[in-house]
Amino acid sequence: MVAITTERLTIRPLTAADADFIFELYNTPGFQRFVGDKQLHTRQDALKYLETSLISLYQTTGLGLQRVALKSDDTPIGICGLIKRDSLKDIDLGYGYLPGFEGQGYAFEAAQAILSFARETLALKRLVAITDAENHRCIHLLTRLGFHYELNHETLPDGGLLVRFGIAL
Repeated sequence: MVAITTERLTIRPLTAADADFIFELYNTPGFQRFVGDKQLHTRQDALKYLETSLISLYQTTGLGLQRVALKSDDTPIGICGLIKRDSLKDIDLGYGYLPGFEGQGYAFEAAQAILSFARETLALKRLVAITDAENHRCIHLLTRLGFHYELNHETLPDGGLLVRFGIAL
């Protein structure tokens, strides 16, 4: 995937140079609560995870989580992209942001760009998004983007609930 630019953001594939950013993002309380603890205890763990789990997704053209950065100074603020999960028939929209950049419209701006890419470049007809039923910020963003609740996807071992949203492109 080539870089996508929006009014305020640059969205591009992750590289090994992003290991420090991934370490920081994946260890935020919100990310660990709603996405899961990936056991990234050191920057070396983050680099290994980046190379084996994130960058490897790029083998399928257009898929994978992308680095979202401020266009003005290239500060990485989050990730957003398309994921093909074995447990889902459709491609999944995924994202996560550093706490200091939440609530400023960046997630909406990046997700809109990814949705346009999915529709116009990949010719996808539909996307889904899976989230924790308690992740109200995520659900609000999904509904702003035009996603609609479809079903309860999975009950987690701790009693939590994952819900699925979908959108026709």
